[in-house]
Amino acid sequence: MARPLDPETRSQLQARVQYYRDLGIYDFYRRETSASATTEVAVELPPAEAEQNFQAEDPLKSKTQSRIAPADSVTALKDLRDDIGDCKLCRLAKGRTNLVFGTGSPNAEIMFIGEAPGADEDIQGLPFVGRAGQLLTNMINAMGLKREDVYIANIIKCRPPGNRTPERDECETCSPFLMRQIAIIRPKVIVALGAVAAKTLLAINAPMSDLRGRWYEFTPQLPKNAPEAATPVAPIKLAVTYHPAFLLRDPRQKKEAWKDLQMVMKYVGLPVPQKSG
Repeated sequence: MARPLDPETRSQLQARVQYYRDLGIYDFYRRETSASATTEVAVELPPAEAEQNFQAEDPLKSKTQSRIAPADSVTALKDLRDDIGDCKLCRLAKGRTNLVFGTGSPNAEIMFIGEAPGADEDIQGLPFVGRAGQLLTNMINAMGLKREDVYIANIIKCRPPGNRTPERDECETCSPFLMRQIAIIRPKVIVALGAVAAKTLLAINAPMSDLRGRWYEFTPQLPKNAPEAATPVAPIKLAVTYHPAFLLRDPRQKKEAWKDLQMVMKYVGLPVPQKSG
């Protein structure tokens, strides 16, 4: 007899199933391997994809545990947040409710960087907690991870009025703080969410069609007096994909975003569905 799911697990599973349906993946079923075995959720992929099993256990758990963060990583992020304080360096400070610093594991292998906080983020002081944030969570879950396994931040840390696109000077003013975050976390991969994040990080003015589907080498440019500058940061792989807010407006592009995430999964050693035939 199948073990009943607790409400939180059931909600997470439903969200993941919906995300895979958006990707064109159907025919879900539950399979018990034995009376005492852990329940697996198996997914039959479309003909172009091979079958993949999604384990209930986090596949990156052992890697996360083996990559113990330096003893001062948490402290370093806290010190950086203290350095930012009640920042008044640009015009965005006047209209914000909360500064949105970032959230996640200080030892994350994958760091997602979006554009700017929205209304929900401004209220809660956390990145990606609105509708776009719920989709990002589903994307992370589809990779076999949890939000706590990655780190999530934005190019700027205050909400622009009316959710407008951040101005160049606003991005430049906030950039040193983001560069220091990256230098503290030192992820294996940065995923730039959307054109603004990609163009700001890469200093490239190109359409998303040209930016996606390839790897970039990214090295954070740190202020000379930043504590993190004392230890050189090796180049970090950077990939570009669509912003979740864009995917909400055009769900047809979810399959393309999934291709981008599969590229990231392969690089960090997560199981990736294989093409059949």
